[in-house]
Amino acid sequence: MANASKRLQDIPASGTVAISNLVSQLKANGVDIISFSMGEPDFVTPSNIVNSCIESLRDGFTHYTSSLGIPELRVAVANKSVTQNRIPCTEKNVLITPCKQAIFMTALAYLDPGDEVILSDPSWVSYEACIRLAGAKPVYIPTKFEEDFVIDPSLLEAAITPKTKMIILNTPSNPTGGVLPVQTIKAIAEIAIKNDIMVMSDEIYESIIYEGKHLSIASLPGMFERTITISGLSKTYAMTGWRLGWAIAPEIDIKNINKLQTHSISCCVSFTQPAAVEAINGPQKEKDDMVREFKKRRDLALDLISEIKGLECNVPKGAFYLFPKYNVSMSSEELATQLLEKAHVAVTPGSAFGPCGEGFFRISYATSEEQIREGLDRLRFFMNGL
Repeated sequence: MANASKRLQDIPASGTVAISNLVSQLKANGVDIISFSMGEPDFVTPSNIVNSCIESLRDGFTHYTSSLGIPELRVAVANKSVTQNRIPCTEKNVLITPCKQAIFMTALAYLDPGDEVILSDPSWVSYEACIRLAGAKPVYIPTKFEEDFVIDPSLLEAAITPKTKMIILNTPSNPTGGVLPVQTIKAIAEIAIKNDIMVMSDEIYESIIYEGKHLSIASLPGMFERTITISGLSKTYAMTGWRLGWAIAPEIDIKNINKLQTHSISCCVSFTQPAAVEAINGPQKEKDDMVREFKKRRDLALDLISEIKGLECNVPKGAFYLFPKYNVSMSSEELATQLLEKAHVAVTPGSAFGPCGEGFFRISYATSEEQIREGLDRLRFFMNGL
C-alpha cells in the first residue's frame, strides 16, 4: 500500500472527532458515557424545516443544483446578512457550501506555501490543519484566561510580517465561548486595512450570544472587499448533520472559491436547500428557545464547576462551551484520557486547540440538564480523587 502524502502525514487527526469516535465505540460496548466532547446541539431540527425537506423530496427535487446554490437560498442568506449583520452584499456575493468546506476551500484558494496566517490561541482545531494543507504557516497569538481569551490587537499587529496573508477570526469562539468586543474587532479591521491583509471570519455561532452583540467585521468600512465571512445553520438550528452553510465575499472571491467547489462536492444536497430557506425566513421561536435553554445550561454548569476543587472557569458570552482551567500536574490529554477511562466522562483536551490550550479542557454543554448534572458530579468525584 502506498504511503500517504507528506502533507497529510504532517496533519494530526481532529482532536474533537477522535474523542467523539472513541465515545461512540465505548457506548457501543455498553459503557455508560457522559459526553461533553462534541459541539453539537442535542435538540432536533425544528419541524417546519424538516417538513420543508420532506416536501422537496416528495416533489422530486433530488438532482444537481447550481454549484453556487439555489437562487432562493442565496437571496435569503444575502437578505439576512444585510439586515442582521449589516454586510453590504447581494446574492451574487453568496456561495452555499458546508461551513467547514468553506474554510478549507478559502485556505486552498488564497494561501500559498510560505504564507503566514494569524489566528488566536486557543482556536478551533481545524484552522491549523486547513492552513498547513495549503502549505502555509499558522502564527498563533496567545490569549489569556484572565482576559477572557480576547485577542490583543497590539500583539496581532506585532506578529505581522511580509509573509502575512490572512487573519482568522472566530466570534463567538470555539473552544472558549468568548465574544470579541466591538472595539477589538474595529482595531483588527484597522490593522487589516493598514497592512492590506485579508480576513476570514468564522461566524457559525453568531446567533448564540448571551451578553453583548455580534459584530461582523465585513460590515465595517473598508472591510467587505477584504473579508470572507463564513456561517451556516448547524449550530443555530440544530442542523449539524445537514452540512449547510455559506461564504459571503466579493464576487471575484466567490468565483475563485466556487471553482474549488465545482471540482469537489459540485453542490450542496439539493433537497436540503429549500429547507434552509425555510430556516432563515420561517418562524424563529424554536431557535430562540434553544438559545435561552443554552444560557440556562451554561449558568447551571458554571455553578456546578465553581464547586469543584481544582477548577476555575470564566463566564463565556456565547456558543455552548466552557473552557475550565485545572491545577493538576498532568497534560490536558492525559487528564481527558483518565477522566474518560475512570469517570466515563468525555471532554476535549485543551491542547487540541493550540499551545495556550494546555492546562485547560473543553466542555460542550449542548446536552440535557440531567447529563450536565451527572457528568459534572462524576467530574467532581474524579478531581477530588487526584
